Amino acid sequence: MTQTLEDLKLGKLIGSKRLKLACGLKEFPEEILTLANTLEVLDLSGNHLSELPDAISQLKKLRIIFFGSNSFTVFPKILSACPTLSMIGFKSNKIETVPEHAFPPLLNWLILTDNKIQKLPKSIGNCHLLQKCALAGNQIEELPAEMANCTNLELIRISANQIKSIPEWLFTLPKLSWVAFGGNPASHKIELNSDLESFHWEDFTVNELLGEGASGLIYKAKWNSKNEDIAIKVFKGNVTSDGLPEDEMDISIAAGSHDNLIGVLGKIKNHQEGKDGLIMKLISPSYINLGNPPSLETCTRDVFDETSVFNEDELLKIAKSMASVSAQLHSKGINHGDLYAHNILVNKKAESLLGDFGAASFYNTNSDFAHNIERIEVRAYACLLEDVLGLVSEAQNNNQFGGKWKNLIKDCTVTNVASRPSFSEILEELSRF
Repeated sequence: MTQTLEDLKLGKLIGSKRLKLACGLKEFPEEILTLANTLEVLDLSGNHLSELPDAISQLKKLRIIFFGSNSFTVFPKILSACPTLSMIGFKSNKIETVPEHAFPPLLNWLILTDNKIQKLPKSIGNCHLLQKCALAGNQIEELPAEMANCTNLELIRISANQIKSIPEWLFTLPKLSWVAFGGNPASHKIELNSDLESFHWEDFTVNELLGEGASGLIYKAKWNSKNEDIAIKVFKGNVTSDGLPEDEMDISIAAGSHDNLIGVLGKIKNHQEGKDGLIMKLISPSYINLGNPPSLETCTRDVFDETSVFNEDELLKIAKSMASVSAQLHSKGINHGDLYAHNILVNKKAESLLGDFGAASFYNTNSDFAHNIERIEVRAYACLLEDVLGLVSEAQNNNQFGGKWKNLIKDCTVTNVASRPSFSEILEELSRF
């Protein structure tokens, strides 16, 4: 149902649990307070708001707020007084300042992507329920040491900031699984394979759109001089929730060749709008996404279609493939950062392809915390296994087969990050299944 400011003012929305208004608002409509007894989700993205009234704390059932693409320069401290607020989104504002003690007690999902924040408050360390923290595309120079107390943190995006050194404590957080840290002064730089050729944009006939991600558009195309069908990914060029598109392009190239990666055939040059692009192998339409991205309710965990069912042989095949490709990436100092079922394509033979390097980061394999970086991703792998194991029939889960998987998952999720197995060791373990 389309909601309007007029309907709100006329009292037609009384009893609503969700409210979304994008109508050029410059002030917070006080009529929203008439929904105090029921409102749970408030989305005022795409307006011109720059402050919130203290009265917003009257919305006692408010769980989720989105104020993306507004004009806030200061994070509203009054939100700390919202007793049930757990998810906050201020993507693409102009926020420079986040005051101390500005976060509500139940905060578990924070989105501050694409702002101008230079410093985070030390009090973020009090957010003991924080699971997901998106900070890419700011001007943050260092993470407060108090964040080491955020022991429930599972996903963090700190790409495209001004971080001079990545703290070692970050890679000791017991539940951290998905981390993106590229595009910072502290980021590791590598020499890319210069053998990858660039081809003129006009040598391709671009056909239908195959898909769109945060960083770019993927088209089916004809490589005219070779009379070959291929895929082209054209990067948008803007900072995404995960990081910088140029980092994604470099890592896609550096990842190299592997049976479970989508092959990169070349780069695009002379694009009509000056954009970067990659030429990639065209994947058969028989491949579909293994899962769907997390929902507002699941936060960090993927969701799956009811029709998704696997047997033990298929699970083992997918598990070996993803462990193998992850082992190769980490041998090259690449952290995928988004090892999820929704970034894996699979066909009916359980052949799988890992995609989307939007959150990937280079790291120095000789650094003091290189060992732990890989084992952070091992926990993401364990979450993937746990999710897919849940799609295997109950009968198979109750036998000896199910026990082996649960033991492997347990080993990959132990609280002591350094004690987890490497991907190579996981492959050895899987060979005995």
